[in-house]
Amino acid sequence: MNERAGLQALPEDLVDIDALVGAYYELTPDVTNPEQKVIFGTSGHRGSSLDTAFNENHILAITQAIVEYRAVQGITGPLFIGRDTHGLSKPAEDTALEVLSANGVTVWTDSRGSYTPTPAVSHAILRYNHAEAGHSDQADGIVITPSHNPPRDGGFKYNPPHGGPADSDATSWIANRANDIIAAGLVDVLRGEAQPTDTYDFRENYVSDLSRVIDMTKIAESGIHIGADPLGGASVEYWELIGERYGLNLDVVNTVVDPQWAFMTLDWDGKIRMDCSSPYAMASLVANKDAYDISTGNDADADRHGIVTPDSGIMNPNHYLAVAIQYLYTHRTGWRADAAIGKTLVSSTMIDRVAASLGRRLWEVPVGFKWFVPGLIDGSVAFGGEESAGASFLRFDGSVWTTDKDGIILALLASEILAVTGKTPSQHYADLVEKFGDPVYERVDAAATKAQKAQLGKLDGDDIPADTLAGEPITAKLSRAPGNDAAVGGVKVTTDHAWFAARPSGTEDVYKIYAESFLGPKHLKEVQAEAKRIVDGALGA
Repeated sequence: MNERAGLQALPEDLVDIDALVGAYYELTPDVTNPEQKVIFGTSGHRGSSLDTAFNENHILAITQAIVEYRAVQGITGPLFIGRDTHGLSKPAEDTALEVLSANGVTVWTDSRGSYTPTPAVSHAILRYNHAEAGHSDQADGIVITPSHNPPRDGGFKYNPPHGGPADSDATSWIANRANDIIAAGLVDVLRGEAQPTDTYDFRENYVSDLSRVIDMTKIAESGIHIGADPLGGASVEYWELIGERYGLNLDVVNTVVDPQWAFMTLDWDGKIRMDCSSPYAMASLVANKDAYDISTGNDADADRHGIVTPDSGIMNPNHYLAVAIQYLYTHRTGWRADAAIGKTLVSSTMIDRVAASLGRRLWEVPVGFKWFVPGLIDGSVAFGGEESAGASFLRFDGSVWTTDKDGIILALLASEILAVTGKTPSQHYADLVEKFGDPVYERVDAAATKAQKAQLGKLDGDDIPADTLAGEPITAKLSRAPGNDAAVGGVKVTTDHAWFAARPSGTEDVYKIYAESFLGPKHLKEVQAEAKRIVDGALGA
């Protein structure tokens, strides 16, 4: 833990935006260097121009690869493009538009020339592709964002016609093709002066539709005082319109947009990071928690949510997911009776207990929101949530809202819960604890070489010889997710009162240990210690 975690950023913490943008145009990546090649993780390609990991050549090649992928897939409709407030997002958008224009792709940009949250892009794609829209072609999209990453980073991700994150087949194809294009000197890139685009009012279309997914009338009638903090991100102008359009007693806590994020408090490691689930990054909002009945935060592209209540401060993301599920599945009568509850397998077991009490099927999948997309589209999964404060859910009538994470509706849901029930989400979580127990959850990192990480990613549950974990019999050793039988990319080991999961980091020489215990903090430490011994033993470490 950095000694300045939770304290105001100082000038020496700030990135030099001129140098950042200069490096974007000036540095040339070497794709034979693993640190400089195009790599699509669960949320697209990310990196910093200062590390030659997110530069003009990357975006030229990725965009050309996306154009070619669209052709292979027969996608001929418009491409919606949106960007967040990171310093590298506008340069990347400019580059992408040059390639898209030269290739004759019809592009729809924001009609206000402003920032666009990730969920607004997903909403736009789905709206265009809906059968009632009557289009004979299909649209897709690009979202330019590194999400909650520090100001020095850039991000670039592709959303196909289903509106959600591209699956691994698509991202692998795009990344491999982009690296080949860079290695060949960009000769296959078509590039010209960006032409005028068609425009789309992302904000108006998204905000005007919110009453179909959130009970905005109940929130307005309650008069509860809401503090919404965009954390300098793409939702800043959305919250203002939401308050005005629906007559909410809502304050936009901070309207500043600054690519250095100089107003932020430092995260746990001393970095500026717009993580709305972190008590350190959210320290300013937490300090002002008594000024509002509900306070909420979003990260830079608004696909994550943070919930702050006067009675408990910032909520653990897992706690809020459990409360949201409990509330939604008892207050959304238009949802299918057999609609499952979707969770990633590293999310809290409290969700499992809530699901069982509701008589709902639990659908447990690997890490990555992409797994929820088919279920959200056909209504077989009414809610999909990740432990990292990302989720989305269906409209009142059981139809799809977004197929990407939507931090705005999760933030508004907290106000709906208070307005309808008279209790804050944290008070509801206290009720769940009284009924189901009080789990303790934490994620820690353990050192691992690249070879060990590769081995862990392919580890089978049968490779683990242990039959007990922290004094309890092991009930399952999973290398494939129970919900869809997809590979976990690691292992999960469970007992009646605890579990751990181990997955390799995609960017650092560590593996991540997620663990939870219903037997208290001391037992959690025992689980974590044994988890490391078990995994290290399986890896021969």
